[in-house]
Amino acid sequence: MRPERQPRNWRSEAGSRLWLSGLIAAMEHAERPEVRREPVAPEILKALRMQLALTASSPSAPVSTLRH
Repeated sequence: MRPERQPRNWRSEAGSRLWLSGLIAAMEHAERPEVRREPVAPEILKALRMQLALTASSPSAPVSTLRH
């Protein structure tokens, strides 16, 4: 599941399961050799670093989606 298609309400049990399923699917996709060979755009890396910094600094920080 692509990040922009994930449900925003992941705090419910059903939403958590959908979110986790999407995360697992994304990780399985990303581990494929043909995908891993593709370069990642600098703006995606920057957005990811910013999101990780927010999440680490505040557990209640809003979750944004990375789109490319």
